[in-house]
Amino acid sequence: MNNKTLTNVALRYRAVFLDINRKDINMRSEASVPVMAFTRRLKENGFCVSEQLLHALNAVSADQLAEITGCINDVMGVKLNWAPLVKGWNVPTGESLADHLVTWIANIFGKEAGFKGTTLPCGHLIPEGTFPLERYNGCPYCGTPFETADFVYKGQASKLKELRLFTIEDMQRVFQSLLSSSTPLDGTQKDSLELLLSEFPLPDNANITMKETAMLVIKQLVEQDKAEEATKLLKTPTDILRYLWYEKTGYVQIIEPKTLVAHARKLYYHMWGPLDKGVDAAKDMKKKLMLKYNRKACLRVAKWLNAIPITAKQAAENMNPKRGMWVRMIRALRLGEYSRKDGFGHLAEILDVFYKQDYSTWQGRVDKARSANDAEKTLALLRERPGLFSRCLFASMLRFGTDKVIAAFGEVADKLPARLLLSLGNAAEAYFDPKATRLARPITGVTHKIEPNKLLALYDGETLNSMVEAVNSLYKASMARRFAAQKTEAKTIYIDPALYNIPVSVGDRSATIQDASCALMGTRFHVEGDAVRLFLQWGKGLHAQHLDMDLSARIALPDGKIAECAYYSLTCVGAKHSGDIRSIPEMVGTAEYIELSMPELEKAGATYVTFTCNAYSTGALSPNLVVGWMDSAYPMKISEKKGVAYDPSCVQHMVRISEGNLSKGLVFGVLDVAKREIIWLEMPFMSQTMRGADSASIEALLRKLEAKLSVGQLLDMKAKAQHLALVENADEADEAYTYEWALNPAEVTHLLYM
Repeated sequence: MNNKTLTNVALRYRAVFLDINRKDINMRSEASVPVMAFTRRLKENGFCVSEQLLHALNAVSADQLAEITGCINDVMGVKLNWAPLVKGWNVPTGESLADHLVTWIANIFGKEAGFKGTTLPCGHLIPEGTFPLERYNGCPYCGTPFETADFVYKGQASKLKELRLFTIEDMQRVFQSLLSSSTPLDGTQKDSLELLLSEFPLPDNANITMKETAMLVIKQLVEQDKAEEATKLLKTPTDILRYLWYEKTGYVQIIEPKTLVAHARKLYYHMWGPLDKGVDAAKDMKKKLMLKYNRKACLRVAKWLNAIPITAKQAAENMNPKRGMWVRMIRALRLGEYSRKDGFGHLAEILDVFYKQDYSTWQGRVDKARSANDAEKTLALLRERPGLFSRCLFASMLRFGTDKVIAAFGEVADKLPARLLLSLGNAAEAYFDPKATRLARPITGVTHKIEPNKLLALYDGETLNSMVEAVNSLYKASMARRFAAQKTEAKTIYIDPALYNIPVSVGDRSATIQDASCALMGTRFHVEGDAVRLFLQWGKGLHAQHLDMDLSARIALPDGKIAECAYYSLTCVGAKHSGDIRSIPEMVGTAEYIELSMPELEKAGATYVTFTCNAYSTGALSPNLVVGWMDSAYPMKISEKKGVAYDPSCVQHMVRISEGNLSKGLVFGVLDVAKREIIWLEMPFMSQTMRGADSASIEALLRKLEAKLSVGQLLDMKAKAQHLALVENADEADEAYTYEWALNPAEVTHLLYM
């Protein structure tokens, strides 16, 4: 068992993994010298320990404590280079566009034209009277760093985060909760599950409800030569196609080849022609997506398809939406050849029906009935497939009327997963508002605005409000019935007040990994001090090269005015930037910072500050790029010698970009200046600069998060349906739901799995 792997996963739940038995912990033991030294190291990183963990630490060796310390240092980035371009960057260097222009001219004509100055290791001549070179760690003209830092500040935080004890039983409980999650796993959960699958065997009674989760498990089974065990997880041909495409691309959703090719072209586009690699990237993606399978893989898929527990016509109908991809797969996997062998009769029947197209599709029948305005037939067909009914519920209400559609949907609502019902409740208000901006976030990660349904114009405001109320009443009644049907011996319940500020995560997939703690999108963090410091670190483990990532902040001021703090505007009202780095040093990476002054922002009347990072270089955001923000009630230092401004103990939230990220930019937070709160969100965009992050889309996402049912409200519904009395102390409650409980989003989603 790899203790380092389990320690890294435990830290995401604000815990430390120890391979001990809770019953053996001596709660009266005195902390040993190594344990006291260990807790001091934790404090430097912004952590403290619970009483139980403190006593448990006495039972482990000093070597193991050192190993845990190393894991935490790695997660918090203590050993990375955190030196920015400018030393003591809280004092502006005064560089201007004129300095860059003069330097550009000097480097064209050289010293022969009479320019005097300093030639830097990168080869650029910096003329006298331009940039103050004594203030820089690298070249101010090209953004190449020459110096790195081997230290970070520690222990400046005003608030410590408590770590709990995790044992093998706790890790197995997390493993089970991830496997049985009734909502799609986010980036952190997916990564945690992949790590735990390498440590624990798959339980015999595993209840895997999400198709995307099943793909991770199937991959593990295939690698262990247990492909036949995966048969029970593959119920339809689409499940098989999903796995094949996950195996090929690394994405658990089915993204069609043409979409990936078009996306690669956009991803490697550059606004300056000579650096535009879009066409080459599209060609490379086409080559990458070419299908080639060995005999072992072909036989495995043939057996899976032959064992599909549905009729040939049902299988062919299931394959129809991705018909083009299936034609390629059938040819590449030699399924026609295997279908002629003994024992593969069901496979032969499926292929025969598929190629002859001797089937009709359910969606085709629905579309025909809808086009004929046949409400009865349309609703009858929709009742056959409640999940698809839920996805077109709102449009059907506008087309056929509220009463008729809600009555039909009510007959099948209890057959749906609770997450789909909650999604309807969360989305209803925005959908039925003709002026609201709605967002679509396809699986490529790019956010798009959706125009309102044109049928909304047929109804007045009162009627639309009644439609919203009808949807809300329906899903609340269904949830109440589900909670009431649950057997419980509890009489009292404790709900942490903090849970009323955390939205229930339903379908909020993310491409980032939260290594230091887990937070659901929409979680609000209170600003303790007068400064918020954004940070960006990238290039870890990469050789020195040109790799330009940018950190930016957009400040919304009164009268619709906007101030921007970015590489092209290092200082603006309430914000200072540490300088634009465009190349990375060898292996240790580099950093950029932005400091936001709360008093200055309040004085200027700023309403919101949007935090963004983006890849100016061609391609997506660099893998393992770390971005987040720091805050402390006490002042945070900035080095005058190196410019280092990172302190792991002050980090309030940080995320890491995962492998396979498909976006060029990311909005990772919004500061509400008046409330002194930072809202954690994740909105990808496709642009080389922060201006590609559309303000209307950000506002729409904020409204969407605010409209979502909170974890606290969901628990209120549970308490009311089960007649549980609310108590104010967790120790006095039969069921206690604390903030620590909510750190495991998979546990939260178990409320929806009924």
